[in-house]
Amino acid sequence: MDAVPHHHGRGKALMKVRCWGARGSIPVSGKEYLRYGGDTSCLEIRSKNDEILVLDAGTGIRALGCELARQGREELTLLISHYHWDHIQGLPFFKPLYNPAARLSLGGSQGAHLHLVRMLTQAFRSPLFPGALRQDSPRITSLGFTDEAMQVGSLSVRRIPLSHPNHGAGFRIEEDGKSLVYLTDNELSLRHKGGLEFDDYAAFAKGADLLIHDAEYTPEEYPLRNGWGHSHFVDAARLARAAGVGVLGLFHHNQERTDDAEDVLLARCREYLSAPGDPQCVALHQGWTMDLA
Repeated sequence: MDAVPHHHGRGKALMKVRCWGARGSIPVSGKEYLRYGGDTSCLEIRSKNDEILVLDAGTGIRALGCELARQGREELTLLISHYHWDHIQGLPFFKPLYNPAARLSLGGSQGAHLHLVRMLTQAFRSPLFPGALRQDSPRITSLGFTDEAMQVGSLSVRRIPLSHPNHGAGFRIEEDGKSLVYLTDNELSLRHKGGLEFDDYAAFAKGADLLIHDAEYTPEEYPLRNGWGHSHFVDAARLARAAGVGVLGLFHHNQERTDDAEDVLLARCREYLSAPGDPQCVALHQGWTMDLA
């Protein structure tokens, strides 16, 4: 996959979103996964001033790190929705971690600033991995939220608890009246401990230009997976419609769903969202981009 270059000093101010991984649970490979990609969750957001905010550190963050190294970028903020493997397993292979000049700010779910670096250090220490992250590294800063909000340059970030086993956080990022909402690993049909109700997520996503939401299952698959922490595409579409968003981005594609099967799921979701005024619907893939301007 060829990376799309980002340039400093763009003439038109806009927020840019790029997907580096949209798969759920575990990375996959093979000819049946080429169009949507096999890497797990990672999104890159660039502000109008070219500040970098990364959401999740699945295996997609490896390629992002290579691109940032090529560009000579040394400062970024990384928000991790939760600690499940598919959202952190790319971090040991993220090149900025090994650049002595790089500065990485880390944040996540409620209270994460108190233990995020420690948790990641434990996950990748020997014998699991030969030490990619030092807990005392002066180049890594833990970020906290104030009243569930924080600022990353010109990007305003708000946080909401996810309905998912072991907790987690979703994020709303806004700049100059444009907004992106990221709610992956969010089970809308079941309220997990610490999670919220459907109407709470609809209010959080209200009027967003882009809602990226977990749509791992079809309604037929979901009953056997109730309680696993993920949604089916009809629930994601219902949320997008209730929130009045502009675009729904289906995310966290099941590890066994081939490109052709994902095309069918997307077509079904678009058919569901075919009433006047309904959101547009896309399924994110590696290399997918959207400019919010």
